Amino acid sequence: MVWILITTGGILFLIAAVIFCVAPGKMTPEAEKTMQIFKGLNCAHRGLHTEDQQVPENSITAFVAAREGNYGVELDVQLTKDDKVIVFHDIDLKRACGVDALVKDTDWKELSTLYLFDTQEHIPLLADAIEALGDTPVIVELKYTGADKKKLCSETLKILKSHGKQWCMESFDPRICSWFRKNAPDVLRGQLSCPPWEVIGLSKISKIILGNLLINFMSRPHFVAYSNTLRPLIVRLCLSMKPKRMIWPVRPDHDIALCEKENDTIIFEYYKPKPRYR
Repeated sequence: MVWILITTGGILFLIAAVIFCVAPGKMTPEAEKTMQIFKGLNCAHRGLHTEDQQVPENSITAFVAAREGNYGVELDVQLTKDDKVIVFHDIDLKRACGVDALVKDTDWKELSTLYLFDTQEHIPLLADAIEALGDTPVIVELKYTGADKKKLCSETLKILKSHGKQWCMESFDPRICSWFRKNAPDVLRGQLSCPPWEVIGLSKISKIILGNLLINFMSRPHFVAYSNTLRPLIVRLCLSMKPKRMIWPVRPDHDIALCEKENDTIIFEYYKPKPRYR
C-alpha cells in the first residue's frame, strides 16, 4: 500500500512538473492587440522569395513583393562582428553567399559587399528591411549564433520600436524569449520549436527539452511556432493550454486547409495564398 502511494505521488509530481515546464504565458493587453493583427494572416517565410532563389530569401526584393501582396513577413536577424543587426538566416555565409565564414566573425562593411545566391541582392540591415516593409506585419526571429544575445535583443528592440505594434518576436533560444519577457513584456513573443529529431546542433538531452517545449517556464510564450510536422505528446499537452499557434513552413504540397483550421497564423513559402484566411 505504501509503495503504491509513493509511486502514485511520484507520477503526480512528474505530471505537475511537466505541466509547469510547458505552460504558456498570459498575454498583456498590448500583446493581445498585436496578436489580433496576426490572427488569420498568411506570412511569407523569409519574405516572398522563390524556391530557386532568383528572388532570394531575406532580401529587400522578397520583402517588397510580400508587402505588395498584402502578406505578413517572417524574417531572421542576427548580429555582425561590429554589432549591426542584419537580416540573414544561416550562422555562416556558405550557402547564401559562397563565403566560408561565420556571420558573427564578419563586420558589416564586408557583409554589405556580398551577393545573395548569385543575384544582385545584398544582405539587408534590419532597419532597411523595416523601411522597405512599410506597415507590413513582421514576425522577427532572433537567432542566437554565439554573439552577445543581450545586445541582439536590445538593438533589435530599439530598431523595431519605430514599427509600432506591427511586429512580434520569436526564437528557438528560450533565453532570448526570456529577455523580452523581462525587458519588454508587452511585446508579443513566441517560442519556436520542432520535434527533437529535427533540432540541429544541440546535445541529445537539449534536443528533447527544446523539441518538447520543456523550456517554456523560462519564456512563458504568448504563442508557440511549431514546425509543420508530427507534434509529440508533451507538445500537444502545451497546445491544450490554448497558447496562440503559428505553423511553419506551410508549402503547396501540405494540407493547407488543415493548417489554416488549426493555427492562428501561417508562415508559408513557394505559393501565393490569399493574404488572410480568416
